[in-house]
Amino acid sequence: MWELTKSFRFEAAHALPGTTLGEASEEIHGHSFRAEVTVRGLPDPATGMLLDLGLLEQRMADVRKKLDHKLLNKVEALGPPTLENLSRFIWSRFSTPPDHAGKRSSR
Repeated sequence: MWELTKSFRFEAAHALPGTTLGEASEEIHGHSFRAEVTVRGLPDPATGMLLDLGLLEQRMADVRKKLDHKLLNKVEALGPPTLENLSRFIWSRFSTPPDHAGKRSSR
């Protein structure tokens, strides 16, 4: 079993009412985020590659475009902009890499 990990960064803002942080989280504020994508599987015997990294990087760019310099409260399909929902949102965009049915993404 092989494992490849790549990461990407994005800047985004959100407001998150109802936490113990009070006003600090209720006001719109920004964060610098780093997302990590790990793909596990066995290399294709014909190519020796786990997957075409160009496909992974393209998917990462697509996800980054949806999140970078955005107000997360307005990102469709995210829900309340918690770290848990942000992780789910990103994972769902990588859970089935194109043309690599035997691969699995995590983290």
